Amino acid sequence: VQLQASGGGLVQAGGSLRLSCAASARIFSGYTMGWFRQSPGKEREFVAAMRWNSGHTYYADSVKGRFTISRDNAKNTVYLQMNSLKPEDTAVYYCAAANGVILSSIRIVQEYEYWGQGTLVTVSS
Repeated sequence: VQLQASGGGLVQAGGSLRLSCAASARIFSGYTMGWFRQSPGKEREFVAAMRWNSGHTYYADSVKGRFTISRDNAKNTVYLQMNSLKPEDTAVYYCAAANGVILSSIRIVQEYEYWGQGTLVTVSS
């Protein structure tokens, strides 16, 4: 599975962006799709995830209520709608896919086998 992330850019604090992640092949029901981000000098961190079969979603506390992960099954695409953006949301955002990850590990970077190339989101104050 190859993943192509897009949609990053420069936005003012309080603004919105929608990231897209297109998969090159069909995403099977056992997969979990995730979004992670990495700021300079920091480790990559979990942002959001969705179970492809059930549609269940999970979020980091720092983005809960502001970000929404969603999908388009027909397009094999997952989205991250980001609202009320803050300067601390500035990072390179990566989409990722994991096959069979258990719930307790859904936020762990190493559980995801496939990664997109990243898209930069910059939020100005």
